[in-house]
Amino acid sequence: IIAWVPFNESWGVPDLPNVPAQRDFVRALYHLTRTIDPTRPVIGNDGWEHLAGDLVGIHDYDADPDRLARRYASHEAIPHLFAHERYGGRVLTIDGHPYQGQPLILSEFGGIAFTPAEQREATWGYTRSESADAFATAYTRLLETVRALPIFSGYCYTQFADTYQEANGLLFADRTPKFPLDQIALATRGPKTPREIERERRDELAKKAPA
Repeated sequence: IIAWVPFNESWGVPDLPNVPAQRDFVRALYHLTRTIDPTRPVIGNDGWEHLAGDLVGIHDYDADPDRLARRYASHEAIPHLFAHERYGGRVLTIDGHPYQGQPLILSEFGGIAFTPAEQREATWGYTRSESADAFATAYTRLLETVRALPIFSGYCYTQFADTYQEANGLLFADRTPKFPLDQIALATRGPKTPREIERERRDELAKKAPA
């Protein structure tokens, strides 16, 4: 699933609540992007300070899965998020642009760093795992929590691969997985449901059936 994101975390428009020209700029690029490609959703400004978009993306790097579970426990929590939570010290939507029921996406979370010991001083993450096993355990627990959060229509872990000093990828910069790919896949999507298992069984039987 691809979404266009003209602005991220108010970069380039740092004073959206107070400068009308910056708000106009975000709205204009949102509508321009939608005009150029009406087939994909557009988030005008991702992470916080939303004012135009088909989705509302939230950036939350809380390292405690239990706190995440409490914060996003039910749809009843949504009014509190918009009224009281501060992401990066900023509101989710700015005055005059209230939430209009768009799907909520946890579009940045995680940020768990894992690198060889000799690279730790030169790399960074929101939290750090000291071994591949510890990283796998932390990622698996975090994703178990996020997949179960009822208010989100989707999520995007940060990040796919290490980039320069950011060592919070699932893969190293050379695209080597930090723990086995099958374990990454299972942790990300979760165990197969009974319906998925039954569908796979029927597909296998269909392949074996005589033409």
